[in-house]
Amino acid sequence: MSVREQKKQESRRKILDAAARRLREEGLDGAGIAAVMDDAGLTHGAFYSHFKNKDELARAAFVEALSGNREGWTRGPSSEPQTDRFERLAQRYLTREHRDRLDRSCALAALCSEAARGDDAFKQTYEAELYKSLSAIMQKEIADLDEQEFSDALAFMAMMLGSLALSRAVDSEQLSEAILEAGKRHAGRMTQ
Repeated sequence: MSVREQKKQESRRKILDAAARRLREEGLDGAGIAAVMDDAGLTHGAFYSHFKNKDELARAAFVEALSGNREGWTRGPSSEPQTDRFERLAQRYLTREHRDRLDRSCALAALCSEAARGDDAFKQTYEAELYKSLSAIMQKEIADLDEQEFSDALAFMAMMLGSLALSRAVDSEQLSEAILEAGKRHAGRMTQ
């Protein structure tokens, strides 16, 4: 790889890292080109050698935001019973740190409401990443899940995203903690 190509890849990585953080913290509107490029330490003009427009950047940054988080959150033994797996994943996902550190949090939860109001291309990207997360949770390709497994995976993901979103939405620390704990407590019961 040439030095020029290497520098271009480094620049793209900086842009995606900055945009992914801004998406999680501020939503789709927070990932404006000027702000992202400033965070990346690059000129505004350099943006267009990497992306066509802000929408393309948002989709790429969304994918970037999920790729590392998904792998870290869903890893675990493949022989684990589903009930135990759901309990363990909920303990890992529904934490105070995850709730409070928007810059490193799950982009599925951070952008769920905005995706509903987004354009078709963003919704398609969101859906594709949701399927990847469901597959990672179940440790099987989506096409290989039976109807019950698919339903369990959807319910589990809805509980995780909903619990995290609700815990962020309330003012009371006590209620916020109760929401996280309820999600953790009930996650393993979903398949019984």
